[in-house]
Amino acid sequence: MFNNKKIFILGMARSGYEAAKLLSDYNNEILVTDMSDQDQNQVKDLEERGAKIVITDNPVPLLDESYDYVIKNPGIKYDNPLVVKAKELGIKVINEVEMSYSFLNKNINIIGVTGSNGKTTTVNLIYKFMTEEKDNVFLGGNIGTPLSNFVRSIEEGSYLVLEISDHQLVDMYNFKTNVSVLTNITPTHLDFHASYDVYKSMKKKIFNHHTKDDIAVINSDDKESINVTSDIESTKYYYGTNNDNKCYFDDKAIYYDNEEVVKLSDIVLKGKHNYQNICAAIIAVKEYGISNEGIRNVLKNFKGVEHRLEFVKEVNGIKFYNDSKATNCVSTNIALNSFKEPTILLLGGTDRGHSFHDLDESISNVKAIVCYGKTKDRIEEYAKEMNIPCYKSNNLKEAFDDVKKIMEKGDVVLLSPACASWDQYKCFEDRGNEFKSLVEEI
Repeated sequence: MFNNKKIFILGMARSGYEAAKLLSDYNNEILVTDMSDQDQNQVKDLEERGAKIVITDNPVPLLDESYDYVIKNPGIKYDNPLVVKAKELGIKVINEVEMSYSFLNKNINIIGVTGSNGKTTTVNLIYKFMTEEKDNVFLGGNIGTPLSNFVRSIEEGSYLVLEISDHQLVDMYNFKTNVSVLTNITPTHLDFHASYDVYKSMKKKIFNHHTKDDIAVINSDDKESINVTSDIESTKYYYGTNNDNKCYFDDKAIYYDNEEVVKLSDIVLKGKHNYQNICAAIIAVKEYGISNEGIRNVLKNFKGVEHRLEFVKEVNGIKFYNDSKATNCVSTNIALNSFKEPTILLLGGTDRGHSFHDLDESISNVKAIVCYGKTKDRIEEYAKEMNIPCYKSNNLKEAFDDVKKIMEKGDVVLLSPACASWDQYKCFEDRGNEFKSLVEEI
């Protein structure tokens, strides 16, 4: 499929680089464009492989009907002028995962996870559960290493666990899982999609090409997930708080097929949202025979994922938490509901168009809001409306100086921005790492 083709890669970054490396081994003519200067070692590597690299903020004139494919970075919107031109020319627009899928041995087992929140924790749990008792397990997608980096190492009978974002699902057509997990659906990424309905339709694509032989794992506590999946052909298994579910939890334990799997007291991760994620992961791995003992071994030690409500440090009776992955109000609500202590909340970043009043029901313990970045003025207005003291800064470092002035013993300092990081960072990980560095300097 990808032999002797002419391929335009829009957006280099990590996935574009790995895609170009893979494709260069199959006699393809490759052009890679990006708006920003790239790592020169990577540029040299690709040029030595025969690829052409062009740094430009207007790649449209470089595309013509001679190209067979456009492979775009998932973060690039589908109304991008080059994407629009490609479709006008009848050129297929896909992403790195869709391309890499074509190289996979079809006799492997693929578990895909998507959702507005919880997918990273869920996919990590699935991977750790699987590796307790299986040797040939791979983790990729929207987390860690791009699939194109290791796709040729995946042999027949292997297990591939993938986190799949809605941005990736936009450009997926042939991609298919054996087990698909949908954690939940809430209004987010509306700055990327034309509407909430479009966003929901993208999430539904995780079940593409499913038959009764394939498994859909669905959160019964989330009405949107139930509605979106009402007409899919998969065999559906539900999880949540209802004891009629395939997997459920109460105030004592988590159960699968009405059998106790693990007591809540033995689980390091706490909170209803994490118990939901655990239930989803249990259903996914039970399809491949993972034992209760293997699941318990993981849950007794798994502390969560970096930048997802990550405990950083306690200093002078003040606890600091890094929840930089919280790029929407739903995630920030989950974080706020995890604490009863007086909380200093750090908010800010790229405006995603949502209302901060979505935080109203969870804001009661917040003693102060410290805001920064592009949304700082909107957040300041919100804080005034809620009668919460607010401190406004240009960036996270300045905001942290305000935090140090007002924090007191017994407080929680929570970075849970409810905004994307792109106004000042390449990714949410960089934002979280800066926060952790500022904490360590105290």
